[in-house]
This record gives sequence, C-alpha cells and structure tokens, in this order.
Amino acid sequence: MPTIKRPSFTQEEALAFHAGGKPGKLEINPTKPMATQRDLSLAYSPGVAVPVRAIAERPDAAYDYTAKGNLVAVISNGTAILGLGDLGALASKPVMEGKAVLFKRFADVDSIDLEVDTKDIEEFIGAVRYLGPTFGGINLEDIKAPDCFVIEERLRELMDIPVFHDDQHGTAIISSAGIINALHLTNRKISDIKVVVNGAGAAGIACLELLKSMGLPNGNAILCDSKGVVYRGRTDGMNQWKSAHAVETKARSLADALVDCDVFLGLSVKGAVTKEMVKTMAKAPIIFAMANPDPEITPEDVHAVRADAIVATGRSDYPNQVNNVLGFPYIFRGALDVRARTINEAMKIAAAEALAELAREDVPDEVAQAYLGARPVYGRDYIIPVPFDPRLISRVSSAVAEAAIRTGVARRELKDADAYRDQLSARLDPSAGLFQRITASVRANPKRVVFAEGEEESVIRAAVAFQNSGLGKAILVGREEIIKNHISKAGADDANLEIRETHTARATAAHYIDTLFKRLQRRGALYRDCVRMVINDRNIYAASMLMAGDADAMVTGVTRSYSQALSDVRTVLDPPRGERPIGVNVIFARGRVVFVGDTSVHEMPTSEELADIAIQAAAVAKRFGYTPRVAMLASSTFGFPRSERSERIVEAVNILDKRGVNFEYDGEVAVDVALDREKMALYPFCRLTDTANVLIMPAIHSASISTKLLQQVGGVSMLGPLLVGLEKSVQIAPLNAKMSEIYNSAVIAAL
Repeated sequence: MPTIKRPSFTQEEALAFHAGGKPGKLEINPTKPMATQRDLSLAYSPGVAVPVRAIAERPDAAYDYTAKGNLVAVISNGTAILGLGDLGALASKPVMEGKAVLFKRFADVDSIDLEVDTKDIEEFIGAVRYLGPTFGGINLEDIKAPDCFVIEERLRELMDIPVFHDDQHGTAIISSAGIINALHLTNRKISDIKVVVNGAGAAGIACLELLKSMGLPNGNAILCDSKGVVYRGRTDGMNQWKSAHAVETKARSLADALVDCDVFLGLSVKGAVTKEMVKTMAKAPIIFAMANPDPEITPEDVHAVRADAIVATGRSDYPNQVNNVLGFPYIFRGALDVRARTINEAMKIAAAEALAELAREDVPDEVAQAYLGARPVYGRDYIIPVPFDPRLISRVSSAVAEAAIRTGVARRELKDADAYRDQLSARLDPSAGLFQRITASVRANPKRVVFAEGEEESVIRAAVAFQNSGLGKAILVGREEIIKNHISKAGADDANLEIRETHTARATAAHYIDTLFKRLQRRGALYRDCVRMVINDRNIYAASMLMAGDADAMVTGVTRSYSQALSDVRTVLDPPRGERPIGVNVIFARGRVVFVGDTSVHEMPTSEELADIAIQAAAVAKRFGYTPRVAMLASSTFGFPRSERSERIVEAVNILDKRGVNFEYDGEVAVDVALDREKMALYPFCRLTDTANVLIMPAIHSASISTKLLQQVGGVSMLGPLLVGLEKSVQIAPLNAKMSEIYNSAVIAAL
C-alpha cells in the first residue's frame, strides 16, 4: 500500500520555528481603531462605562459588547502532554498555544492558552470555574485520566458555557465519523456489530460512550486495558468509569475479545494487536489503530493477512487519519454562534454525521493538494475528510449549532440556516460572502452554461458541481467517451450532463458554420475555413452556441492562455455598441472590497479607452451591490510630481466629465491617496466622498504586477480577472485552473 510522505524536521528546526520572530505562536490585535482621542475615550474611560452598565443589568449582553462570544480558553495542567506524559503545566504551553492557533486557523475562533500549575483536582476546578465569565467556552487538554473525567463532569455542572475535553470527545467524534462510513461501505448496522476498544483511558471510554449513544448495544462492546478485558466481577485496576462498561463475557484477553469482532478501536500502545489476532476477526474487519506515534498494528501488517479490512490510524502518512482538528474548531464554532450552555451528545453525534456525509462527496482541489495531487474518492482508503477541506466549517459547525438549538441548550436561534452556512464560509474566505450572494442570484434565474474544455477532469467536476447546486444546465464540449469516463471516475454517473461533440457535429453545427462565414467572409475567410474552425476549435464551437442561443454563458481558459482564449472567443463575439472587453479583479482585504480594471485586455489604453474602462468597472461594482467611487490611478496626485503619462489620466477624467456619468470619480491620484482617508483629506477639492473602491490602472502591466503581487504576498482574497464587455457572457478561467476556480467562473458567467 502506498503511503504519503510525512513532513520531516530536526529538533533544531522545531526550536527555531517556535523561537523565530516573536517567540511562541500567538499575539493579540485590537478589533477597534485606536487612532484618535475619541477612539480612546470610547474604548476605555469614559465610554466603556456604558457597556459595563448594560452587562450588569443583563449578563447575556456580554456576548454583544465583548469578545466573550468568540473566545475559548485552552486549559491544561500538563499531566498528560501528547505522548510525553506528566511534564508539568509550563511544559504544556507550546501545545496549548498550538491548539489556540488551530482554533483560529480553521474556525476563526479566538483562543488563549491557560496553564494551571496544580495536580489537585479541586484547585484546578476552582481556578477554571472562577475564570468562566471571561470565555464563551472551555477546551480542556492533556489532563491525565481519571482526573479528566472528574474535572470535566464537575465543570460542566458548575458552568453555563461549553466545557469540552478534546482528548476524550474529539477522538470519539472523528473515529465515530469514520466508523459510520466504514459500516456504510460494508453494509452493516451499528446495532448488529461487535466492538472491541483497547485502552481504557479518557479517549477510549469516550469513544465507547459515543458509539453507544449512536445505537451500539451495551452487550456488543468489550473494553480492554493493560490487564485484559473489563468484565463484570473484575476488581483489579478498576474504577467507576471502567465499571460502567463491564460486560458478561468469557473473554479475558484482547486476543479472546477480537475473535469474530467487527470493529477494533485502539487507543493504547504500539504492537498491541498481532496479525494472528486480525485473522480471527469477522469478515471485512474495521480496524482503527490510533496509538501515536506508532499504531497498535500497521496498515501494512493488517493488509498482509486481511485484504478485506478497512484501516484507520492517527498518523498523517496513512489514509484515514483520525485527526482531532477535524472536530474541535468547528464544534466550538457552532456552539459559540448559538451561545450554547454545553456541548451535549446530540451535538457530538451531529458533528460525526456531518463529517461522515462530507467524506462521501466529491472533493475540492484543496483536498487533492493535501494528498499530493492524488484525488481521494469515497471508499476504503477515504472514509474521513482531511483537515484542509474548506467545507468543514460550514458543514460541521452548522450541524452542531442546529443540534444545540434542537436540544434546547442554545441561547439564541438561527433565523436562516442557509445564510448562517454562508457566513461560516465567509469567516475564512472574505470573498465567500460576496460570492454566495452571486450564487443566490444565479440560483433564482438558472442559466445554460457551456464548458468549452469539457474533456478536462477539473472542468467536468466543476460542471457537475454547478448543475448539482441548482445553478443551471451544464453543457460539456468534447469527446463523449472521454467525458463519460471522467464522469464515472468522479462518481457522478447520475449527473445527466449534456455533451456536445464538435468533430461529429457537421450536420448539427451547420447553422454555426453559416453564421461564422457571414461574419468572416469579408475578412479573408473561406467557407471551409469556417467549417474547420467550428468543428476543430472548441472555443469557437462554444461561442457559436452562445450566438445561436443554444447556451446562455460560456467558460474556458483551462488549457489555453488568457489571450489565446479571448482571441478565439472574439472570432465569434463582439462587444456591444459603446463597450469594450476588459478584465476586472475583485480584491478582498481587511474588510475592504476593491475592484481593479483593466487587468487583462488593454496593454496601454488611450484616454478614451481609460474612460470606457472606468464606466464598465463602475458598472461591475454596481452589479455586485456596491456604490462605485472610481479613482483613476497614476504615479502622481493632481499634478505632483509631474508625469508625462499622467496626462492620459487627466484627459480620461475630462472625457468622463463630458459624458456626465452617474458615479463618483477623480484622478489622477496615487494609490495610497485613493485608499487612505487621511491622505485624501489633504486634497479637499477631491471629488470622492470616501476612499475609492474602484481602481482604474494606467496600463495592463501595472494592473498585472499589482494584483499578482498582492496574491503572492498573501493576506488578500481575489476573484478574477472577470471578463466583461462582450455581447454574450463569457468567463476565462486561469490556465490550469482548479475545480473551484472553474466553478466560480461558471457562476459569474451565469450571473
């Protein structure tokens, strides 16, 4: 079985990573401006007294006026750090900081680590309890068993915010998701299976309890520890938590328990399971060997004796990794958003079921990248999603939030579940909010979109997603045999996509050919030239479909350069009167949305062309729901310093004056003036009432350099370039575009 290459590093590299720059992995940044005396007065005294009084009158107002509703404490005493053991509270801090970083990275949850220097249970409970007003939730971490059971149970009783011991419940939720799918693949029900859990610590017991909550009969589960089977009547090494799972059985060893067992869950030690034990298990055994860093038995050893087995581990270099980061960020995200008082069993089950359902769907390109280019398909080696799946936050968090509301532990309702899922996606991708509004508009008025490069796997998957999302009809141009083969590989045989074959379309494409000949006959083209172009060039064929009214919009660009694709399309399509094709990029950065044009067509636009570009870019901003404020950019600002090239910009402004356009504009201005309110105030005659949100570049090289620089430096999200200014709707995706980029292009084309 091929394995995924695991990242490697030296001890020195690890230390340098944590020490570099600012030591540690966390910092605090303000969310409100602190630029003026008034800002300070509002943030602190005297303005801060107003929310103080409001919270004193109504405690729940803390969620409205403070960071409480998005703040989780990651708390440990360091008694069970990873696989290292009891190394003390201070030594646990790098782990807790790391956990806090994961909260922020994956679910936009603010988190702070707290290391409590005591092994006394009552002291620990008291310390956490009295910090409760600060936080919206408590994540307990790396606390030894059985202390962790007592601490979590008591804190849940004492506090009215979620208290979650991730070592227990996180592992239980992720492994249960995998088991749901493993049972689905092997056509079994949870009520009929026999389960053995090896490891009676926090995680093992939590896994068993969650499975029982999901329908596993108590008598069908055997718990084992280092002394063997936990059976009724045993006294050696027992405690109340083990005793709760003791059963009547003749089995006394792990080997005995595994005979005819359907599911094995290992949370114990390396080598606990042998090949001989695996041989005795039931048909199609499900083996989750989750000991870290080395599992109870390796997948290679399992498959050497049981080809029918489904195997999961806790390691990233094997398929089906049980990784807690799939759970805790999104569980807390959902709980915080509805101001839940606790995280109950229904919320945990909802998270597990959402994870299981997600693994059965076609995966986005981000997931393929996590697998080093190998696209996972639901099956024995892919039953659990991977951490970098961008859909996790919207699927898992919303499922948890809805379960909290359904079970009565939420303080607030969700007015619109679909809108909430959109908001979740937008937390990590600023462009998602805008794009979801576009998607809703398209769904209300579905279109027929032709995908010119229909043989490409990424294009096919984008077309399937487009059609399955209820956005319209997807039409693929290409050879039917190849397309159907890719559809089958993607597991979308029921997609019912329309396929157009150009090379067999002479009869059906006669109208396309005639139309193209009428257009080109006085431009040097013969009839046979038009036949060849329509039959052999998919871009020209697809564009001809638009002209004939056989499709409403078109997507291309994946296999050809932008300029070549545009040239192909313009062989068939013209701009409407008074317009010209331009490219517009949409930039999302620090809560700001900025439209930039022309980013893809006009190399060195004239003043007349710059005026046209400004008008069309402003129209794009309006179409996306923004009031345009257009800045005509230059290296100078209102004549200083003098610039020969700025003269074209000044003339473009004069042309806009003569046309009497209905939006704000001014120029020439430097980009820092256009985007900075304080710098703009130095020019009181400036026509813009606020910072610009539409930037018109003086030439394509400046547009290309600036937008690509922003993308590479990071910290921004970007859509585009969006192609506007043709008589029919066409979008050109980037060369070698990912599935998500092609899908986005299709949605915009259909708008």
